[in-house]
Amino acid sequence: MIQRPRGTRDFGPEEMEKRRSLESKMRREAALFGFREVTTPIFEHTELFTIKSGPNVVEEIYAFTDKGGRDISLRPELTAPVMRFFVNELTNYPRPLKMFYFGQCFRYERPQSGRFREFYQFGAELIGNPGPESDAEVIALAASIMRSVGLKDYNIRIGHIGVLRGLLASSGVEGAQAAPILQKLDKKEYEEASARMAEAGISADEAERIIEITKTSGPKEVLDKIEGEVRDHLLEIFKILSYYGFDNVQVDLGVVRGLDYYTGMVFEMDAPVLGAEKQICGGGSYSLTELFGGERTFSTGFGIGFDRTLLALEREGYQAPSHVIDAFVIPVTPSMKEDAFRIAAQLRREGVATEVDLMGRSLSKNFKHAASLNARKVIIVGEKELAQGAVAVRDMSSGDQRLVKKEDLRSELQ
Repeated sequence: MIQRPRGTRDFGPEEMEKRRSLESKMRREAALFGFREVTTPIFEHTELFTIKSGPNVVEEIYAFTDKGGRDISLRPELTAPVMRFFVNELTNYPRPLKMFYFGQCFRYERPQSGRFREFYQFGAELIGNPGPESDAEVIALAASIMRSVGLKDYNIRIGHIGVLRGLLASSGVEGAQAAPILQKLDKKEYEEASARMAEAGISADEAERIIEITKTSGPKEVLDKIEGEVRDHLLEIFKILSYYGFDNVQVDLGVVRGLDYYTGMVFEMDAPVLGAEKQICGGGSYSLTELFGGERTFSTGFGIGFDRTLLALEREGYQAPSHVIDAFVIPVTPSMKEDAFRIAAQLRREGVATEVDLMGRSLSKNFKHAASLNARKVIIVGEKELAQGAVAVRDMSSGDQRLVKKEDLRSELQ
């Protein structure tokens, strides 16, 4: 037997119904916020990802040379492809431009609980005004999605990259020199961050102060530790989110994001039920367009780990809707098959989910099969009933059975 590749999954009918149900709720919530769907290729030029994340990202992704000698990669995330698409073709769209997307991504990493080499990401990007209104709108969408899918316990942590960038800049450390320090601070690797700050000429006292700032978390009142535009920006975000009805929000200046293209607000969402690996969503404000050949453009976006969100829901006891069909059509004898198929075809044309016996089972076995399919009604096509222009319809929940004229079947099933 040929096995599936490591880090991938097969999804059966029940699992796909569960996933499609979750996906449709996410899509519906994005549409309610005025976001419209876009899609991009599953593979892109490798340069798109190395420009965004650095050359070392090649070690973490599926990168290869195609038959034309081009360096190609399966997309490891969707923000870069969407922003490449924007620069190429969407710059003339009116602002704010609101886009969402859903699709497969690929990373060559060690598979573990909730993490796979082929995984799914739902995300959104808002291109428009660099203000707290846009930031709050994006955070509110992410939170509304979690609320709409039924996740009971999730937290939103909001920071601002400008706080640490400002502290590092005041010590003479900026740009490429600051990036590795920010990356270590983001991962809470404080010893290595201290060592890198020392190498950059930052005093031990100032390094300790910077590390303490990353440990600042709690309600919006902790913002009293900082001042200026960043504080005002974050306070306005909190205010707008309160108007939207979200109060499970806290400040966390340890949400850093070490990559240069992040420009301001950053946020993460956690599902505590997942334990240590609890992050299910991350995002922030950024500018990638100039890296891809466009003009510098303000953007705010997020990516939701679809698989981890589903895992969190399941650990909270989420039950997907059961598979149900409206009608199961049974011909009593082989001579009734023609009429059974015609009735099934008519019901399907009228939008009624219908199955018909294809296996030539006995009447009793067909009833058992209809029950296994969660059929609401069974339509029994018999010679005596047809002679009256009718069929027998049995309600599978009550067991009641009665004659129904063929022309009244649709209304009976509704």
